[in-house]
Amino acid sequence: MSSTQKFGVVLEEKLHAKTATIGIIGLGYVGLPLAVEFAKNGYKTIGLDVSEPKVALLNAGKNYIGDVKDEDLAQVVADKSFYATTDYSKAKEIDVLYICVPTPITAYKDPDLSYIISATEAIQPHLRKDHLVILKSTTFPNTTEGYVQPILDKMGLKVGEDYFLAFSPERIDPGNTQWTTANTPIVVGGVTPRCTELASLSMRQVVGVIHEVSNPKVAEMEKLLENIFRAVNIALVNEMAQLCDRMGGVDIWEVVKAASTKPYGFMPFYPGPGLGGHCIPIDPYYLSWMARKYDFEANFITLAGSVNDNVPFYVVNKVIEVIANEPIRLTDAKVLILGAAFKKNVDDMRHSPALKIIEILQAKGFNNLFYHDPYVASLREEGFDLDSVELSAESLAEYDCVLLVTDHSNVNYQFIADHAKVVLDTRNAFASVKPSKAEIKLIGSGKF
Repeated sequence: MSSTQKFGVVLEEKLHAKTATIGIIGLGYVGLPLAVEFAKNGYKTIGLDVSEPKVALLNAGKNYIGDVKDEDLAQVVADKSFYATTDYSKAKEIDVLYICVPTPITAYKDPDLSYIISATEAIQPHLRKDHLVILKSTTFPNTTEGYVQPILDKMGLKVGEDYFLAFSPERIDPGNTQWTTANTPIVVGGVTPRCTELASLSMRQVVGVIHEVSNPKVAEMEKLLENIFRAVNIALVNEMAQLCDRMGGVDIWEVVKAASTKPYGFMPFYPGPGLGGHCIPIDPYYLSWMARKYDFEANFITLAGSVNDNVPFYVVNKVIEVIANEPIRLTDAKVLILGAAFKKNVDDMRHSPALKIIEILQAKGFNNLFYHDPYVASLREEGFDLDSVELSAESLAEYDCVLLVTDHSNVNYQFIADHAKVVLDTRNAFASVKPSKAEIKLIGSGKF
């Protein structure tokens, strides 16, 4: 075999000609937008998922992801450029396979790679020459080469020559209409240079800017850095917010605004009720777990995770302080949770701080909890027997505390302030309301 032989030529030609079939494993917040994007760009796209209800919805042209336009999904289903299935044997018909499955943590906050391993094992029997597999699930360095590759190698094919493997981390910000799957730059790192080249070519069909790195470990680590950078800085400002409340007379929101006037060397982060979403609350634990394998203690990162994990407990203590000023017992107090999703203007409940806050409140004896969220109709799937309530002047007046957790844009905060008794604001959502009936208590304002 010539040392100058170029491998994967057939796959390369298929990608250029748009005759390659794309497969997306995992049709959630990462996988479905990617699948629709490929289908919109002229590629036959097959979605693979273990959930029969999801597959049935998608094949009926019904969307369940906010970052996908309903009309886009309906169109690619109607023109047969996309369909979904639970049949993983379809992998043999696919040229490029993207793995977009969850990577949670265990109860002990260790990485859980079971979804990645299951997906890899499902496609492994169907691996063939010129297959390209790209892992997109956020994970720790050496997952691609240390966990995915050994499973695929069992087929007897040689990576970089017979089949190709790379890591290209997802960059999805739910609800962000400015930066989407199509225009957000991405990173690609292949097991071999040819793997990187082909993975970049594949991604370039739907994404404009690709940054190539030397190997999957670099790509895996940079994804952790992206999210841990945010986690650490959010922990910093959350801790400072608690200090401001302890000191009194210093408002962290005013402090951040003032610091933001510096044109260099400062990036504003804001306090809140705790971290949410799939990546930021989890990634510090992925890295600290990996570090321990090398007898290295990531003290700074672990501390940041601990600070952020404790914020919901701090918020609950502030609710208790509010109720303590009322002539009512905790067990009888009526508390309204305003906003349940993990961030504004989405229905995404993954690791939402509202869930932890509700759990702690119930453990403290609060029996009359209610919530309002225009994006989340019920919390029963999250394990809580609560339905979203409507807001009215009469109902708002009955709550002993309105706790703002998620600051959705389509909520009338002036109306709430005009009719509620006490509002505990964790997001500074009530900053622009006019003087009103409610007593507004802002976390981090130093006025508790």
